[in-house]
Amino acid sequence: MSIYTYERKAQYHETDKMGIIHHSNYVKWMEEARVAFLDSIGWSFKRIEENGIVSPVVSISVEYRKQVEFEDLVEVRLSILRYNGTILELEYEFFNKTKNEVCAKASSRHVFIREEKLVSLRRVLPAMDEVIRGLIN
Repeated sequence: MSIYTYERKAQYHETDKMGIIHHSNYVKWMEEARVAFLDSIGWSFKRIEENGIVSPVVSISVEYRKQVEFEDLVEVRLSILRYNGTILELEYEFFNKTKNEVCAKASSRHVFIREEKLVSLRRVLPAMDEVIRGLIN
């Protein structure tokens, strides 16, 4: 079940020589969706970083199913697969609204770090932890 939907129009500069969105752009769209999702729950990247926390990607996977072409309207449907305070795993479904089909599925895993050490949001940012846990319960 998605908890956040990010919508975007495929841009010409994202296409390859065949007019199809280059596969590398899906990872960028995942990042755009994650940033927008965090903004929507009141925890922008800027706010998180102002608290001394960074959240790097530690793994990523994308399964391509159908092509996306220039000017197609795509929804990136984001959901939380797993969260334990230290690790946040997200799932993404790329739905091409123009063609009415799922074009890709993906996942990413992120951790939370402060001063080069893995931390739990439950301890260092309990308000953010509470918001995320509220979305999965």
